[in-house]
Amino acid sequence: MAKSFNILAIDGGGIRGIFPAKFLANLEERLKEQGYRRTQIYQHFDLVSGTSTGGIIAIALALGIPSKEIHDLYIEKATEIFGHRRRWLKWLRYSKYDSSSLEQAVRETFKKHFNGTDPRLNDVKVPVCVPIFDLLQGKPSVLKSRYHPRFNRDYHIPAYQAALATSAAPTFFDPYSNSYQKIDSETSESFSNKVDGGVFANNPTLLTLIEAQKAFKRELREIRVLSIGTGSRKYSDANTRKWWGPLYWFNLRRRRIIDLFLQSQSQHTSNLISLLQKGIDREEEDNFKYIRIDTSFDSDFDVALDETNPKKLKALSEKASVEFQNHGNEVIATFCNK
Repeated sequence: MAKSFNILAIDGGGIRGIFPAKFLANLEERLKEQGYRRTQIYQHFDLVSGTSTGGIIAIALALGIPSKEIHDLYIEKATEIFGHRRRWLKWLRYSKYDSSSLEQAVRETFKKHFNGTDPRLNDVKVPVCVPIFDLLQGKPSVLKSRYHPRFNRDYHIPAYQAALATSAAPTFFDPYSNSYQKIDSETSESFSNKVDGGVFANNPTLLTLIEAQKAFKRELREIRVLSIGTGSRKYSDANTRKWWGPLYWFNLRRRRIIDLFLQSQSQHTSNLISLLQKGIDREEEDNFKYIRIDTSFDSDFDVALDETNPKKLKALSEKASVEFQNHGNEVIATFCNK
């Protein structure tokens, strides 16, 4: 019987990346406590993927950076990244935040684990893919490490640039632009106008299933997926309104259009995954193993994509620990071969 193919897929969600980072930090800690020889996330998965904040986490994990360090980075840098909004009049022409603080935090973290040099997608310890939207080409794209002979473009890209590209959320950050020098070459490549992959794949699970089947030649029955969300609050509005214009969708306190796009995409992906796994009538035997970890918000507790309230961030971290208490044993039994 062929060895199972393990996939880790992490949703987008801004600072709410605290949730998957903490869940995975708890997983690594439990593996150490139980005497596992392999205690880092990348050692238990064959493909790691993430969108937006999930893309930052996925790349970091694939580079061998401990989950706890990623979690602590989010907690410690939240105010630096999201604490200095541009004046509201400027929002009509500019993004809400300058991405320089995010870039500095991510780049320094990556370099610290590679002797002060910028690692590239070529340096990952496990295959990784992150979706972006390429404004230059006007189409969705997926940045991939070199896990197939035909993937000969993206592995040159510095890891921090890939992370910034997949997390350049419209209205929050400008599209990401930079350039890089190819490996063992003096050729400089432009890397411009890249946008958050959440505009089409906020939950990248479906994307990873296709990669597993086409790039790795694995059968659906061989695949096991751990999909981790970043928390969500059901978006609905049953009020009778006369005004449904830009002031409604781009409210200064809540950018409803972004919430709607991210939620609808993630929910639709979950519906398709359920269809693939169990069939239309949900009566088929599971065609592959799928574990979904997430949490929900309500009117009493909500965490914005750019939340900086320390109490809320701590509470979100605690929610992740609760979910690990509920599902940790199943995750270890499914994905972690001692």
